[in-house]
Amino acid sequence: MKKIIVPIDFSEHSEFALEAAVKLAKSNDTEIIALHMLEMSDSVLNSTDSEQYQKAVFFLKLAEKRFTEFLDKPYLKEANITPLVKHFKVFSEVNDVAKEQAADLIIMGSHGSSGLSEIFVGSNTEKVVRHADIPVLVLKHKFDKNDLNDVVFASDFSLDSVGVYLKAVSLFKAFNAKLHLLYVNLPSDRFRSTNEIDEIVSNFLMKADGNLDNLEHISFVSDYTVERGVLNFANKIGADLIAVSTHGRTGIAHFFEGSISEDIANHAVLPVMTFKM
Repeated sequence: MKKIIVPIDFSEHSEFALEAAVKLAKSNDTEIIALHMLEMSDSVLNSTDSEQYQKAVFFLKLAEKRFTEFLDKPYLKEANITPLVKHFKVFSEVNDVAKEQAADLIIMGSHGSSGLSEIFVGSNTEKVVRHADIPVLVLKHKFDKNDLNDVVFASDFSLDSVGVYLKAVSLFKAFNAKLHLLYVNLPSDRFRSTNEIDEIVSNFLMKADGNLDNLEHISFVSDYTVERGVLNFANKIGADLIAVSTHGRTGIAHFFEGSISEDIANHAVLPVMTFKM
């Protein structure tokens, strides 16, 4: 883990993300890029008018001042923090910064779900998740752990999800976390017998790993929805994080079928990490 990007909007939730980045970085070998998006219109950024130019300078200096104050925290004293202000208009451009910086992970705070107010509906979090080519960790609360010990990664174990699985295995190995692979069996037309699940999972692992060594780390649960199965299993084992896959720009967070990962990310109390398929 060489670089972590944390988008900062000076809110309490972006501080949750920044503090989590420091805990997960663990050493000065990992650079944390604190990114503030200075959302200014093209008319201000490109204008040659003196008044507009002064306005742009004012907003830039104000952002830099707030950034300096925001990063003046005891837990950041020993961290390898690089503040970065970008004149971007939309949060989808965070992925451009991630590419420029060759970042490994984006960590974002989100206000979460409250009634009809879902975190992935029209939010900056959605924009980042949809466009990010690298994993995105979404936090709704203060990250109290100093380590990631147990991570739930649910899958339908179809062969087109092999790439996501390999990314997850590599990343969580870097965190020294135990990856709990989960298959949720539903009482519907997607119901599978034990023998059918064994065959699906075995074919998947042979394709992904070339062996069946991880078969012992896979759990099968039955529930009425994938979301309930994942959340109940994560609660049962005391997981620190839930990992899901997304289809990115082709539609937000469609996990298996429909919008299951969107539901999981909206309703989970735990941090959720998304991996783009």
